[in-house]
Parts: sequence; structure tokens; C-alpha cells
Amino acid sequence: MGILVISRHGESEWNLLGKWTGWTDINLTEKGHNDTVRLGALLKGLSFNEAYTSSLKRTQQTLAALLEGCGVENLPTTHATELNERDYGDLTGKNKWEVKAEIGEEAFNGIRRGWDYPVPGGETLKDVYARVVPYFEQEILPKLQNGENILLVAHGNSIRALIKHLDQVPETEMANVEMPFGQLLVYTFEPGQSLPIRKEVLSVEIEAVNA
Repeated sequence: MGILVISRHGESEWNLLGKWTGWTDINLTEKGHNDTVRLGALLKGLSFNEAYTSSLKRTQQTLAALLEGCGVENLPTTHATELNERDYGDLTGKNKWEVKAEIGEEAFNGIRRGWDYPVPGGETLKDVYARVVPYFEQEILPKLQNGENILLVAHGNSIRALIKHLDQVPETEMANVEMPFGQLLVYTFEPGQSLPIRKEVLSVEIEAVNA
């Protein structure tokens, strides 16, 4: 069997400021690094064949912290733009809570949690799904079906898109799907199966992240 472990990146500098980050290449905070090292300790004893991150450095820094936590010095890694966070277009760099005050809670929740809620100049979650899932099926799934263990570090929305596929979540329920900080998703795959046969959630208690 193959095992897929999914982690969201740790707290970034713009998470701390409450800004929509999207494709902006922002570093982790010290808290983000330290939280992730603790999370990585949950992976001790599990051997990985390969890792995947997005092309953004906050996922790459998170991978390094996870490996530090589980005592692994290095791991063959692929950096894929397809796994990047949602592009927030005109909202990028704006403070989420100030925008909420301007546009109201309904529109704000539509932007943050909606499946196909438009953002000027940016992507919907549906758009993110359209790049994340085909990449997963083409590049990662065959390795899982071959019994390899894969560690994947991505972003809140690229992971939500993947959860929709792996857990077969209806579009109407996507507003309730979240990928918290300080949590790992562990999926088990059998040869010949395109969807996981088992899911486990591992977590550490961390101070809330402003994201």
C-alpha cells in the first residue's frame, strides 16, 4: 500500500498580518517553523520515497521543518506550480478583515469558502481544482498505487481542492471543508485504486493562526 501525507504550510508572515497571500512568495514566521517541527515529530518512523511542494517558498520551508521534526535529512522533492495557492487576483495583499468590513459577511464568505465564487483577476476554488487534481492523478497517484509513500506540502485551497477529490465531497458542501494549521492528513492507497481506502488525521495543538 502507498501512503499520502498532506500538510498545509505553517504560519507565514502575511498570515500573521491577515493578508490574502495567493501567489505572493512569503516566508514562514518563526512560529510557523516551530509549529511545523512539532508536527513533523508525528511522522517519526514513517519512511517517504518522495516529497511534493508548491513552487512557493513557504511550502518548501514547511517541508524542511517537517523533515527536521521527523529526523530526516533530505528527501527527493518536486516543486510544482500546479499545487500553488489560489490566485487571489485583485485581493492579493489586502487585509481580509478590512475587506470583510467593506463587502459584508455574505460576499466575504463566498470569496473565502465558495466553490465557484468569482474574484476579480483571480481564481475560484473550482479553478484550483482544475489544476491540482489532474496533476495529482498524473504525477502522484501512480506512485501511491505502486506502494510509494509521498509527503505533500501545499496550501489551504489547493489542499481543499484535493480533499474534494479524495473524499468525494459534493460542491454544495465545500464551504464546510477546511484544512487547519497544525494538522496532517494521512491517506492509504491500494494498487489499482484511484481513491484512498483509509484516512487518518494527525494533529498538534498550536496557538491560533490569523488566516
